[in-house]
Amino acid sequence: MTGAKIAPWKKDRVGELAAVITADGVLGIVDVGGVPAKNMLAMRNSLRSKMSITMAKKTLMRLAWEQAGRPSQELDTLFEGASQPAFVHSETMNAFQLFNELEKTRQGRAAKEGEISPIDIVIEKGPTEFGPGPIVGEFNAVGIPAKIDKGKVAIQRTSTVVEKGEAISGDMGIMLAKLGIHPIEIGIILTGAIDDGYLFEADSLNLDVDGFRRDVITATSTAFNLACNVRWFSAQTMPTLLGKASGEALSVAMEAGISNDVTIPLFISRANARALALAGQLDSSALDDGLSAALGAAAATSSVPAATSDAADSADEKTVEEEEEEEEEPEFDGLGDLFG
Repeated sequence: MTGAKIAPWKKDRVGELAAVITADGVLGIVDVGGVPAKNMLAMRNSLRSKMSITMAKKTLMRLAWEQAGRPSQELDTLFEGASQPAFVHSETMNAFQLFNELEKTRQGRAAKEGEISPIDIVIEKGPTEFGPGPIVGEFNAVGIPAKIDKGKVAIQRTSTVVEKGEAISGDMGIMLAKLGIHPIEIGIILTGAIDDGYLFEADSLNLDVDGFRRDVITATSTAFNLACNVRWFSAQTMPTLLGKASGEALSVAMEAGISNDVTIPLFISRANARALALAGQLDSSALDDGLSAALGAAAATSSVPAATSDAADSADEKTVEEEEEEEEEPEFDGLGDLFG
């Protein structure tokens, strides 16, 4: 008894599929089951520049897999949960990028008669967009408690109308759609991928990218702070360490009274500010025109409002008196000498 002949077109098709499997890049299996033709066309058009999707019967895909020399158990793993599998291939993305791109195709659609609910379908209490009419009876007929409230149809209480795993009736699917609830999820769903010879199942590709990015930023910041605190010299830490050392050296020089091109302008500025503070405590009759003008300019440009309470005035006077005692120098004969 002779074996059944294999149609030439099937051999050619298997060869084409084997070429896809062995091509450079990442190869995955996707499930396109339940996706309407119109939605599928739109999804494929949006992905065309990033990947190719090749559809074929499971038997031909298995033959091509064997012809490509891949272990059959890999394909069995990738076929799990795929009612209508297809090959997906990309030369520009890795397995994780492929997963994230395909996740964008997920969308909901209205439930049809007899379809199994993948989730608990909960109707929330509250008003709807519908006005009074027969729709109230239609909602109640399928178990959605509704009534007229303030001229609108309102759901009377929050309730689970279909539990996960239950079949959805045709009437329930219609009423859910009217409420904007589309419980049946469709999309080009990746079940797994082979990248650089390694098999990745879909669960291992589903990463929290934003969380991972935050963790990397936190770890980098912590490592940088630690490196600076232990004086670890590198191209990244040197600018910060030099800046900190420069600031600390300047503080020491100011406290020690060391005069140079950097500290002298700061000394002059500090002395001028303290002199103005002292002058501000004097009666206006004791000030010459220069001091009066300087005090007026300082008052006009100051961003800190003057204290108005007696307690604040007392504290300011005490501070000025202490600074006057600390900074008193024998070479100054009067306030006029401070300003030249």
